[in-house]
Amino acid sequence: MNRLALSVSRGITRVTESALGPYQSAVIRIGFAGTWLLFLLREFPHRQELYGPDGPWSRDLAQQLTTDNGAFTGLLWFDGQGWFETFYLLAVVASVLLMLGWRTRTMSVLFMVGVLSLQNRSVFVGDGGDNVLHLMSFYLVFARCGQVWSMDARRAAREEAARARGEREATDRVGPVLWAVLGSILAAVTLAGRLGTDWMVPALLWTVWAVLGLWWLVGRLAPAGEPRTLLDVVANVLHNGALLVIMAEACLIYATAGWYKIQGSRWQDGTAVYYPLHLDSFSPWPSLADLLSSNGTMVMLVTYGTVIVQVAFPFTLFNRRVKNVLLAAMMTEHAVIAVVLGLPFFSLAMIATDAVFLPTSFLHRLGGWAARARGRLLRRADRTLPSPRAPEESEPARVGFTA
Repeated sequence: MNRLALSVSRGITRVTESALGPYQSAVIRIGFAGTWLLFLLREFPHRQELYGPDGPWSRDLAQQLTTDNGAFTGLLWFDGQGWFETFYLLAVVASVLLMLGWRTRTMSVLFMVGVLSLQNRSVFVGDGGDNVLHLMSFYLVFARCGQVWSMDARRAAREEAARARGEREATDRVGPVLWAVLGSILAAVTLAGRLGTDWMVPALLWTVWAVLGLWWLVGRLAPAGEPRTLLDVVANVLHNGALLVIMAEACLIYATAGWYKIQGSRWQDGTAVYYPLHLDSFSPWPSLADLLSSNGTMVMLVTYGTVIVQVAFPFTLFNRRVKNVLLAAMMTEHAVIAVVLGLPFFSLAMIATDAVFLPTSFLHRLGGWAARARGRLLRRADRTLPSPRAPEESEPARVGFTA
């Protein structure tokens, strides 16, 4: 009994004292923000047909649908081409800033608003990858995904170094201004009654806005007191819960997909992979598709292998080595799908979801490789820059300032 109580106490302490999986959550942040950013840039020439006011799915139809199902979308707050273009640009900017990790909590909320607004504006132009991105954008709001590999982490490290040197801490002016501007916009939209009929997303927006203000106020008045400790505990619990939900969501996706495949006759006889390779919509490289489908043994192995991996993956989480092998197999499979079937954004979304299971040691090495590559690029750039010209003998040297 004492041993059980001690184990429970250790578990509660671990969940409340720290935000687990900082590297995994950073990879998820970068992965989903990068996927959405690439999608918005790729579809920029076609944005009018997909989400614009002149698209096939008209504003009136979108208004009727969102009224019936309570879906949230900011594109219907105002009418006109100018609002659509501004909103699309803001969605791109929020994706870039979230990927870089600048004001991560605020950008995660704006990222969610952009994803939900565009996807709920035209619900018939998405695929499975959009559904995953839709869910994960909501979960990212609760995650502390800027602890590492972010501009927030670099700013926090600089502030910590300044405190260690006994220097006066710089006043944060950007955060309060951003908080006030977004709060004013949210208040105006709420008073105008444009947040929709569902309460969940508006309540989340107001809650996050209030918590950010409280966090800043506590940081100013009692940075090392009990209120700040309490806020950290609540943030850690929400973060760890969000990571757990993301893991469960990934397992549910694979388990459901695998068990439904087992019930299909084409998956049972090993020919299911053959047919998508001959659809015009999923054949960006017809010669490559013909090459893969011409080998019946290869088609059968890929078909059965896909089912086995998807069904078995949730059960392999209890064995780290087997889990890592199947994780590598699934990521490779999604990369092949991106190339062969022409579904890059679906594959990127699934790879970003799978990243929550990546080993921390591997992510440490990945970060080291990226840092060394960045250092080599910077040194190479420094060598290519022209060296400053030395002053000639007839020219007096300038002291005290530089041009």
